[in-house]
Amino acid sequence: MASQVQTEQHRVLVVEDEFIIALDLSETVRDLGHKVDGPYANRHHAFIALDEGMPDVAILDVKAADGEVFPLADALTEAGVPIIFHSGHITQGEIAERYPDAMTASKPCPPSKLIAMIEKACDRAQ
Repeated sequence: MASQVQTEQHRVLVVEDEFIIALDLSETVRDLGHKVDGPYANRHHAFIALDEGMPDVAILDVKAADGEVFPLADALTEAGVPIIFHSGHITQGEIAERYPDAMTASKPCPPSKLIAMIEKACDRAQ
């Protein structure tokens, strides 16, 4: 059931090791009325956050400070969390092969495209 007006605040996990990009993603999520979980520069800290509860949506850079985020993405996928991969290190085809339900935003990504992806992911989370 799609709603006309978004009233629910979603918890959006952000994993990004580049400070400026992490800040920009976080502000975009907040501007859309959602709560930011993070940003986390590495997957280790993101896994700790998962112990406190699963997010509604996740935005993941493929290469975090402590390696690729695929183990984290696997855990999120298993829990049914919609994922947006935001990366310059992997193609949409490579992501679709491993995570068919995930969305991919190549860096640099126009803000309007990223906003549309966040909104779509939040709709899926409902």
